[in-house]
Amino acid sequence: MEYKTKLYAGARADLSVFNHGRRQAHVVVHADSSEGDFARRAAAVAAALRDISRETGLTPVFVRWFLSDATNQSALLPDTFACARSVVQQAPLDGSKMAVWAMLEEDADFREASPGVWTDARGRLFMGDTDVTGANGSENETRAFLMRLSGELESRGASLLEHCVRTWFMVRDVDLNYGGVVKGRNEVFARKGLTRHTHFISSTGIEGRPARLSDTVAFNAMADLRLQPGQMRFVRGASHLNPTIEYGVAFERGTTVDYADRRHLYLSGTASIDNRGEIVHPGDVAAQTLRMLENIEVLTAEAECSASDYCHFLIYLRDLSDRDVVERIFAKRYPDVPRVLLLAPVCRPGWLVEAECMAVRKKSNPEYVAF
Repeated sequence: MEYKTKLYAGARADLSVFNHGRRQAHVVVHADSSEGDFARRAAAVAAALRDISRETGLTPVFVRWFLSDATNQSALLPDTFACARSVVQQAPLDGSKMAVWAMLEEDADFREASPGVWTDARGRLFMGDTDVTGANGSENETRAFLMRLSGELESRGASLLEHCVRTWFMVRDVDLNYGGVVKGRNEVFARKGLTRHTHFISSTGIEGRPARLSDTVAFNAMADLRLQPGQMRFVRGASHLNPTIEYGVAFERGTTVDYADRRHLYLSGTASIDNRGEIVHPGDVAAQTLRMLENIEVLTAEAECSASDYCHFLIYLRDLSDRDVVERIFAKRYPDVPRVLLLAPVCRPGWLVEAECMAVRKKSNPEYVAF
């Protein structure tokens, strides 16, 4: 993985670029500060991402805006990228009002197939922000989002069980509403054949306010309709973590997907937990961060990947005053990997910090299709 930092007028961009075969990149763009007109700051961030796209020859395929006040700010965002888009209130903890995480690819040809759902000629699908009219509350919204995704896949001859790679649930007032997400997800999974005897889906369930005041949950997903049996596998980190179903939730710790020349790794939101499902180091954010990274590294090693393969980190904190402690640990451990620290309480109150990441490494798999 090649790591770069680029400075632009009003923004800084951190990139990871995979240059083997069909190129791809992950980018985190930070606004310089919170000063000045929001729309101009957002335009500077968008301009930086456009410049990166031109400089690298790569096209955005998924973009997520992290905002400090989504209700007021979302309408002021520039609509410049023809790809799946997510907007969520998870305030960046660098003091700015916004940041962006984007995935970019060479020769991308995504088109919007239905509202919020983007597909390409290779058979991949991204679900950005979309509306589930008539669903109210976290349980009903979660059920409706997953059924919408399942319907999109089934209409294309695919399924939630065999072709969905990654999901995100951003939940307003997560301490109160996460139980509804768990219930709705468990119900749909059971209906669609995702059980402890088959597998679940790598996921993050985290505090995040949707842009619309009427919504409790924002949902995004990735799928690949070309996946063959055995192409998607799961990492569990059994020495350090327990199966999530043991404490009533249904997601995988991590997923690998092999293509002809590479392996992709998608790690779920990971916290300071042990293989009995207990919180490790209650009340100590530094110790929790180190245990969280230990868990991430165990999962990464099981996937036969390494620290040099990481594309980005999204790091979620319950208490903004913990930002400097956590930033120092990441800056020392992974100084070059693009990252953004966000104000977003984890789904269990005792967890002070959580992180998710993706990775990609060279690997020959001639039995599978090219990325």
